[in-house]
Amino acid sequence: MAAVVVSGAPDEKVDIKSSPTRTGSESVSINEAVLESQEVFKRTEDGVDFRNVSWPFAAVIFLKTIFATVPSAMYTLGALGGALSVVGWSCMNTYTAVIQGDFKTRHPECHTLADMGYKVGGVWLKELIGALYLIAFVLCAGTGIIGLSTAFNALSDHAACTVWWAFLSTVIITIAASIRTLRNIGWLTWAGFLSIFLAVFIVVIGVTTVDRPAAAPQSGPFDLGYHVIAYPAFAEGMTATTTIFVSSAGTSAFLPVISEMRNPRDYKKALYICMGLVLCMYLSFSLVVYRWTGQWVANPSLGSAGGTIKKVSYGIGLVGLAVSGCVYQHVAAKYLFVRILRNTRHLQSNTAIHWVTWLGCSIGLGAVAFVLAESIAIFNYLLSLVGSICFAPMAISIPGVLWLFDFSYYRTGSLWQRLQYFFHWFLIVLGLFITVGGTYSTILAIKDAYATGLIGSAFSCADNSNSGH
Repeated sequence: MAAVVVSGAPDEKVDIKSSPTRTGSESVSINEAVLESQEVFKRTEDGVDFRNVSWPFAAVIFLKTIFATVPSAMYTLGALGGALSVVGWSCMNTYTAVIQGDFKTRHPECHTLADMGYKVGGVWLKELIGALYLIAFVLCAGTGIIGLSTAFNALSDHAACTVWWAFLSTVIITIAASIRTLRNIGWLTWAGFLSIFLAVFIVVIGVTTVDRPAAAPQSGPFDLGYHVIAYPAFAEGMTATTTIFVSSAGTSAFLPVISEMRNPRDYKKALYICMGLVLCMYLSFSLVVYRWTGQWVANPSLGSAGGTIKKVSYGIGLVGLAVSGCVYQHVAAKYLFVRILRNTRHLQSNTAIHWVTWLGCSIGLGAVAFVLAESIAIFNYLLSLVGSICFAPMAISIPGVLWLFDFSYYRTGSLWQRLQYFFHWFLIVLGLFITVGGTYSTILAIKDAYATGLIGSAFSCADNSNSGH
């Protein structure tokens, strides 16, 4: 009698026996049924149906999660170094996203990367990854608040204190993030992606039509700052590299989406479409913007063309900027929500406990994101800090650990298997290097920015969107 061993909730094992009289196809069906039974959200007609996301919808959710504005770190790395960095990190992040998706398929009870951490390392790793997960996506929601408040400042000619615009942005993002199912948020992501794509495209076209960048001196000679090859110092290079890395590193946010897909095994279709489009857009858009603005690119980049184009792009991009923060905040809130109510009837029932828990998670994390956004209110540095502290271990090191957990026997296999084994150990080391080096470099950059007045004081009424590298 063959045993089919699968995992139940993250802290238990379920051992299910299959009948020896079953045919091969029937055994496969049984195995699929067993895996389906371990999914976090069950298919239901009585309660809240979370399992209603198709793979095209998932692809758009992924696109809006990853694609925000054009990475603006090209000046530090040069056109060639920046292009290689965009391509290299996009490919790396795609591969580690595949590792996470495959692990999720083999262990369907895992809702987030924290559950996967429990599978491979126990409670301590689960809590560590859970903390990183929350910090990462709350900080990402903070970048959404900064981006949206910057848009309001641009459209209103700074008619109100930036803190009030940030508060309004937080309210808008939190209301959208409080929609319970990703299927319903999926409709917002369609509008959000089209909005931000058109806004960025207008800026890309706009920067090629002006005589000089909007942030550059408008009279007399000036240094554009365009270099094919640049030679940055370690701290500057690490900060720029981390900023480009994090622009496609939020793939751990894809895992909760898989739990709400109708067919989780369609995940790779959505992933490849998303990452392929993101790579093409980031590479082409960032190279064009850098070629025409050099060191005078704005942060966020939507302000790079200046004047009327800046207002038009921010006006069109309002929905996209809001949805970016909404998706990140929703993912963080959903993690807490599932963790609190998992294995209870309240998870998928319209009870008072269900609603209080969900809204409490969403509103509470929105408040935290607002405080953090106003404390480090400069877009580029906040992105870099998120990348080094949180996404480097989550998007590089932890996927390496996941792969080694399932394929540890490759260590004594064929030459090709051993090469794969040691490559995934390299991922662990690489992630730790980016974590330490990127955090150190970003802290130095933030300290210097405060010292030179590039960043105002916390909760300042000044517009903290900045120009230049």
